[in-house]
Amino acid sequence: MDALPRYREATVEDVPTICALGQLLNAIHHAARPDLYTAATPDPLRDVPHWMSFFERPDQAVFMALCEGQPAGFITASLSSGAGPLMQPMDFVRIGSVCVAEDFWGKGIGRGLVYEVQRWAVGRGAKDIRLSVWAFNTRAIRVYAELGFETRAFEMGMPLLSQ
Repeated sequence: MDALPRYREATVEDVPTICALGQLLNAIHHAARPDLYTAATPDPLRDVPHWMSFFERPDQAVFMALCEGQPAGFITASLSSGAGPLMQPMDFVRIGSVCVAEDFWGKGIGRGLVYEVQRWAVGRGAKDIRLSVWAFNTRAIRVYAELGFETRAFEMGMPLLSQ
């Protein structure tokens, strides 16, 4: 990769590309947790309804990374408000999916995508960015920590045995 990556907000025309890239997310998550995640599919367009939902509301965004015109990754973000008896009221952005094509791993693409979300979040008055990451995804955990994310909570789960 000689040229600098270019980042832009995705459009509905990018959904087939996002579906194709998303197969990597399916594969990684299914390999680690087949009990929870479906396998990648020979028809990535199966996921069109899921990815299209990000274009239906102005408080959601998808950003694309391109290297020499080639799709290198994407990230999804949603603006939310949180308040409650124990929490300070705050607008925050939740990062949903982050995917970088394997050919571009280790080249700063994921970091650049997070920076795009940071700019988008600040422009919408958000005061915090949040995300969830599976414990098995040590590469992502390392990158997020390097970017300044901190562990704030642990999500725990337990399968229920059918009777």
